[in-house]
Amino acid sequence: MLKTNALDRRGFLGAALGAAGASALAGSAGAADRDWTGAAPVRYPDADVEALDPRFGAYKLGNAAVQRLHTGTLWAEGPAWSGVGRYLVWSDIPSDVQLRWLDDDGRVSVFRRPSQNSNGNTFDREGRQISCEHGSRRVVRYEHSGAVTVLAERWNGKPLNAPNDVVVHADGGIWFTDPGYGSMGDYEGHKGKLEVKEAVYRIDPAGGSMDLVVEGLGKPNGLCFSPDQKKLYVADTGGGPTHGIWVYDVVDGKKLAGGRRFAAMDFRGKTGGADGIRCDVDGNVWAACGWGGDGYDGVHVFTPDAARIGFVRLPEIPSNLCFGGVKRNRLFITASQSLYALYVNAQGAL
Repeated sequence: MLKTNALDRRGFLGAALGAAGASALAGSAGAADRDWTGAAPVRYPDADVEALDPRFGAYKLGNAAVQRLHTGTLWAEGPAWSGVGRYLVWSDIPSDVQLRWLDDDGRVSVFRRPSQNSNGNTFDREGRQISCEHGSRRVVRYEHSGAVTVLAERWNGKPLNAPNDVVVHADGGIWFTDPGYGSMGDYEGHKGKLEVKEAVYRIDPAGGSMDLVVEGLGKPNGLCFSPDQKKLYVADTGGGPTHGIWVYDVVDGKKLAGGRRFAAMDFRGKTGGADGIRCDVDGNVWAACGWGGDGYDGVHVFTPDAARIGFVRLPEIPSNLCFGGVKRNRLFITASQSLYALYVNAQGAL
């Protein structure tokens, strides 16, 4: 066997995983400059997947690249993975449509139209899709029969503002945010008065009763549970004193306590905001962050102790993300006009 001083494949991948500065090996071109059509190959490791801290080496794959799976939407949001159907569903809010990307051949088709300007989507423990509808100001569940069940539409006798994002707890409780963006204009819903304070709510799985669990944030937006379901993370995109990502202790699966700021959104001298967020099984928080410009817009990855360790640079403003694929190790990202995906050495928390 011919011996050389070059790294063999296994050694190279190991080095790529462990080195905080591995992205420099692939050059320094920005995400906006690369060919996103797939016609030109990306040199590994992908320069747009950046380790800010050596700890991110455990989650970055040296031989995986960010891919654009689809483009042509107006404002893409709410990705959710169906494990049974092996497809990704997401919303194009202004177009009043839900789209579906099929895992077997990558085909994209219209999944639901009209969608009532739906925003966030998720699937419950029984595989039923739950959606936040801007246009109707409600949270709904699509039953296996095709029927639509309204889960929430009013609080204290008044219409909700415009439910935004939604997650399901292990006990079946449905938690959602209501910042009201969809009622602030006609582009993503129907312009109208915000009737109630922006807040986070919980729907009880037994009787369907609803409780307000957080109302101290400016514009509560994306949310997710920690892997053990003992913490709830909430992104506030209001731009005021509570701007950033917050974390709360979940008490008895029904209430929140001990709210504190988890992460501010300053990065490399720029300020933007975190929108959709998800946890992996190790408790890291993956956040779709945008409105900070090139070099800020993308996915920011935080450890459970709030250290920012990784950055996935995107050429568009991201809105939301989720883990999917058969092994839940593929990160799907909705960003402005497009859908992106990246395989990572992490697995999404259920």
